[in-house]
Amino acid sequence: MQQRNSDLSKIGTITHGSLTEGLKMRVSPNVSVEDLRVGKFVVVDGVKNQFFSMVTDVTLEASNQEILQKPPENAQTLLGQVLAGNQTFATVELKPMLMLPYLDETEDVSEEILPVKTIPPHFSPSFNALEKEVARIFGSEQLDPKFFNIGKPLDMEIPVTLNLERFVERSNGIFGKTGTGKTFLTRIALCGLISREKAVNLIFDMHSEYGWAGSSEGGNPVKGLKQIFNDKVVIASLDPKTTKAKTPKLDIEVTISLDELEPEDIISLGDEIRLNETALETMNLLRAKFGKNWIETLISRCEAESSKEVAGEVGAHNESVAALFRKLKRIQELPFVESKDKADKSFHEILNKLKSGKSVVLEFGRRSGTLDYLLVSNLLTRKIHKEYVKISESYYANPTKNQKPIPLVITIEEAHRFLNPQTAKQTAFGMIAREMRKYFVTLLVVDQRPSEIYDEVLSQLGTRIVALLNDEKDISAVFSGVSGSSSLRSVLASLDPKQQAMILGYAVPMPIVVRTRDFDEDFYKDVSSWSSGSGVSFDSDKSLGNDLDGVF
Repeated sequence: MQQRNSDLSKIGTITHGSLTEGLKMRVSPNVSVEDLRVGKFVVVDGVKNQFFSMVTDVTLEASNQEILQKPPENAQTLLGQVLAGNQTFATVELKPMLMLPYLDETEDVSEEILPVKTIPPHFSPSFNALEKEVARIFGSEQLDPKFFNIGKPLDMEIPVTLNLERFVERSNGIFGKTGTGKTFLTRIALCGLISREKAVNLIFDMHSEYGWAGSSEGGNPVKGLKQIFNDKVVIASLDPKTTKAKTPKLDIEVTISLDELEPEDIISLGDEIRLNETALETMNLLRAKFGKNWIETLISRCEAESSKEVAGEVGAHNESVAALFRKLKRIQELPFVESKDKADKSFHEILNKLKSGKSVVLEFGRRSGTLDYLLVSNLLTRKIHKEYVKISESYYANPTKNQKPIPLVITIEEAHRFLNPQTAKQTAFGMIAREMRKYFVTLLVVDQRPSEIYDEVLSQLGTRIVALLNDEKDISAVFSGVSGSSSLRSVLASLDPKQQAMILGYAVPMPIVVRTRDFDEDFYKDVSSWSSGSGVSFDSDKSLGNDLDGVF
């Protein structure tokens, strides 16, 4: 790829800069400063390298400050036009993200993307990126199905892609304040994974937005994953009556039994059922004494006798046992708590669908309260994680004989309820986030309050797709562990409240702001038109940008 020499396409010239603070570009007189928005993708042509950069700030300046003491009344007056570009001008702050050596057309480019370790010289020209340059950086879905079009850079009509194979290797996060389109971002990412068959998905659908149909911000209906992908997606429900009323086919009716619940499942409900500080110790004593039937035994004994006798038998405080009885009785009365045989059947149906390569959307219907969502999501995830550990260890013990597990991505909304500092160490979600891809199970964390998620979990998120956030603590949280985040904060704060997001991390070679794809008929046709291809693949990734781990 060679340098460009056309002054007509140049948008500015580099005048100042440092490796740590970034570059300053003087905007060309023929370019409107209003076209250079924060987050825009710009390429600087140095002598030996191209520098792929992002606009982080825009400033108005003047060569003579006295001019500003008596400014023209309007920029469109003759005086304003005479001064523009010479005496008055605009500068732009650029943050270089990657550098690429210039190559002959015959040279192999697959290993040439480099982290920025120098800067271009004075007067280097800057340009809008060309389609072939963006494809060289982000990859093209037309050339390799592991790349999936997620959107377009600001003010450009060029696709930006996620590397799906890298995306499923680690847990990921989708963040944004309420109303910024987190659900649409999640749908788009899930459609990529399903259409390219890079992973199966278990989606805990708290608000019934992913299964058969969902709704736009304006209330208009949109297709769910089942309508788009048909038999690649299975719908399960905790509230069959509600789901059947709007879905042509319900595949699995989900129930749980009390003897499936462990103390760690109950402790995740701490805020919802107001567990006291001694609850975990008391539950462990009951579990050790009464075995798997500890909840049913506690309830039946307290109803027939008294909590005092049970407390004396297990060595716990009477007040703690009595309080725990009342809270567990509330769980027993939930309508989806059934016999062990029925609960085991629904779990094995979900597990078998996942193992066969089908994604499962678990709808909660009217059972979308926090108690129901936390209880069922944590229980099923713990059981599935346990099964995947068993399958994975069997594969590692004899990889030539045993089949490699299909990667599983578990999508959870309101993720801070599972992954806050108090519960992350206790729940299966915390274990999955820390283990990354060791057992072929990762998380897709969807939340509007990333600041409430445990720091250790946030640091393990490989790719972050971030819509607009206003709270300073949330902004700091999404950039935890990201180098050069100070310049990116202003970019995030400038996002439009709809259909814009910053993407950074493991599945993209550099941070970038995109206008996300429309979730419409054209999108449905595009993702459903992909053939099954080669299915799940985890060959070593020789994609562009593979040497950039840990740079951003």
